[in-house]
Amino acid sequence: MVSLNRPRRHYNPADLDDEELVLRAKSELIHTTTAYEELMRRYQRTLFNVCVRYLGNERDADDVCQEVMLKVLHGLKQFEGKAKFKTWLYSITYNECITQYRKEKRKRRLLDALSLDPQEEAEEQELQPQASKGLNSLLVHVNPIDREILVLRFVAELEFQEIADIMHMGLSATKMRYKRALEKLRNQIDSPFI
Repeated sequence: MVSLNRPRRHYNPADLDDEELVLRAKSELIHTTTAYEELMRRYQRTLFNVCVRYLGNERDADDVCQEVMLKVLHGLKQFEGKAKFKTWLYSITYNECITQYRKEKRKRRLLDALSLDPQEEAEEQELQPQASKGLNSLLVHVNPIDREILVLRFVAELEFQEIADIMHMGLSATKMRYKRALEKLRNQIDSPFI
């Protein structure tokens, strides 16, 4: 008779690469989350930094990170591995950041339409620590798509093809927007009014 409680072969998740962890997580997720937790641990800080840079505040970034981790947990079984795990993860992150950004934009429009004084919200945001103030203040001068390209390139350290895949753009268009965004940032840095 075969024992159903037979011990699983132990492994050190830190010794495995992303592909091996994905395979393990897919087979383990009903029973254990060891491989999944290692995947999230590896990308947690960068994921948070990407969200903060895109959304502009830590509160929303934390919410989006939690949502991304849940989507990865529930979607990992369907991950086919056609792209790298890292690319898939940042694609989910990008989409969640856009969703959050749109929610905040609608909320601001609603406050304006209702003629409410958003002073209470402004005071709340003033109390938050300003992470990477210098880069964030420069990124506000770049449109949201170009800002995301810069964030994915510098913060997430993705290749141009990975960025193009995440943003559903052609490779040459991605590189062109990246180059123009860098040029705009350089002009901002050189400007005497900053």
